[in-house]
Amino acid sequence: MEVAQLHQLKYLLFILVGASSYGISASMIKRTIGAGFSAQESMGGQYLFGFLMLAVIFLFTKKTKMTIKQSIELLLVGMVVSLTSIFYALCLRSVPASLAVVLLFQFTWIGILIEAIYLKKRPSRAKLIAILLLWIGTLLSGGIGSQSFEWSQNIEGIVFGLLSAISFAIFFFISGKVGAEIPAIQRSTVISAGGLLLVFFTITPLQIMHETVEHGLWEYGILQGIFGIILPVVFFALGTPKIDSGTATIAGAAELPAAIFAAMLILGESISIYQTVGIVIIIIGVAVPQINLFDMKGKWRLLRG
Repeated sequence: MEVAQLHQLKYLLFILVGASSYGISASMIKRTIGAGFSAQESMGGQYLFGFLMLAVIFLFTKKTKMTIKQSIELLLVGMVVSLTSIFYALCLRSVPASLAVVLLFQFTWIGILIEAIYLKKRPSRAKLIAILLLWIGTLLSGGIGSQSFEWSQNIEGIVFGLLSAISFAIFFFISGKVGAEIPAIQRSTVISAGGLLLVFFTITPLQIMHETVEHGLWEYGILQGIFGIILPVVFFALGTPKIDSGTATIAGAAELPAAIFAAMLILGESISIYQTVGIVIIIIGVAVPQINLFDMKGKWRLLRG
């Protein structure tokens, strides 16, 4: 294997780690809310402790001078990430973690749509087929055909889940384009600071500290900060500027199986055969637009056209 290929594999693994950790954070949030904390308190703890831990790491890492424009752009990226987390936490109030991550996972086809609008170019047949597969996979993973979930009684949670997907798609679209030359830890610290600033509009620092001291929010906030802030933000910062968006999307599929596994292990949620089939269809849907990675030019020309 050539050196360039090894580097590509390294950056791909970075995104796999980031995506998997973000998927695991769904169960962490659900666990925090189940302990009696509100969605706002959960997010407040996650971003405060995540930022503080990143700030400590930042003190001992490489730094570079940033322009005001770069700082503002990264703060805005952080606010987009924060919106994703806030919508996601609100979704988890009424939706099982295994379904919440499926709704979030719609960032893949939404990202395709954003890219098409940005490039003013109609998506390829492969991408349109992928969108169809993702929708079918979502319906199956959500429990269609079983009695495990009542969609009509959880409209609010579903809407918040889809809003988290939209904001996450925007984050993926801009993350590789903003401040790519800034060292990963410094970039991640500024991004998390932007996220924390937005969270402070929903809950004050005094409220977070009160819940931390009086009710032990720190026990949950530290774990959420690691899996929901540090690992995904840092590893996405390391990986997304270095590989093409198609490969990054495929790597992002690791979020779903990681979340399902975490929901089973941490929360004891059961997964039906319908959900399992849906997950497989979603992963196939994510892979279809990237079929050219396998160099099957003749066989796959119809899909790629």
